[in-house]
Amino acid sequence: MMEPIVYAVDDDQGILTSLEWLLKSVQLECACFSQGAEFLEAYDPGRPSCIVLDVRMPAMSGFDVLEEINKRKLTSPVIFVTANGNIPMAVKAIQQGSFNFIEKPYDPQEMLDLIFKALRTSTSELEQEKDFRTFEIRFNLLSAREKQILHEVVKGKRSKVIAHELGISCKTVDAHRSSIRDKFQSTSLTSLVKEVLSYKSEWRL
Repeated sequence: MMEPIVYAVDDDQGILTSLEWLLKSVQLECACFSQGAEFLEAYDPGRPSCIVLDVRMPAMSGFDVLEEINKRKLTSPVIFVTANGNIPMAVKAIQQGSFNFIEKPYDPQEMLDLIFKALRTSTSELEQEKDFRTFEIRFNLLSAREKQILHEVVKGKRSKVIAHELGISCKTVDAHRSSIRDKFQSTSLTSLVKEVLSYKSEWRL
């Protein structure tokens, strides 16, 4: 997993400079942009990150950027900042998927706390996505019969029951179970079943 990065998008250069200094003081990398379009072009979807986004900007407002973030299904948490905030604006930001909403001038420690929380969320989501991709690759290595047997194993059925229902020998079922464990690189059937169940909503036979 790559080191996290904070994207700061604000047309106020002074705000960008102070935020960059703040983040460097805690060894966090910061990429600064004065325009939303520049940020969207530079964004790296494979890296843990969060976005500190100003609401009021020329050409492309913060809400315009957020709309594009949602359209592209970018997963980085968005922290909205504004000098002229109000309750309807905050509600709109949260409804459209922002992680949090903070007014300028903000307390540096409050901003750092929000950023670290957002980066933990981003890192966790990317790790889960990576784990699922690994699961999906291994699942696709299974033959049609192995997928069928795994489906029954997850239901808690024993080899004898599966063999009887599928009209094959118990020895054949056990051989398939062994092959399934090998392809998933799983040390035990119990751990394999837990892994399959954790992705059940995404699982396709």
